[in-house]
Amino acid sequence: MVGGFNHNFQYKEQIYHVQTEDSGVKKSQITTLLYSGGTILARHTSSYADIAPGDDLAVVVELRMKEQHKQMLRELKDGCHDERIAAMNAVQPEKQPEKQPEKQPEKQPEKQPAFAKKITAKKKVLSLDELIIAYLSAGR
Repeated sequence: MVGGFNHNFQYKEQIYHVQTEDSGVKKSQITTLLYSGGTILARHTSSYADIAPGDDLAVVVELRMKEQHKQMLRELKDGCHDERIAAMNAVQPEKQPEKQPEKQPEKQPEKQPAFAKKITAKKKVLSLDELIIAYLSAGR
């Protein structure tokens, strides 16, 4: 079976997402959803239980999925969902201007523990054993 189809579609300066999926032979349903920003605006579900299981089942289901997917895209393009879109936009609060992030005070350099000073003063790469000895000898 085909996993599904996904398309982003720009309509009236907004991006909409159309997704079509096959629920599998047990349910024998094809579902197409139209999303706007994560909100489902429309749903079309159709059954293919009328198709006898056979060699052509996968091909026929894929064709039906493609057609149902294209139909949702056509409906969006033709304005069939404009009323629902307008209602959803009216419910959503107006966007507030984005706040500028507050400036964080500059970090003061942290005091190094004694063992770190000892290590960095040497300016060489230490083995793990040398690092542990330096740490333990610093009296921590």
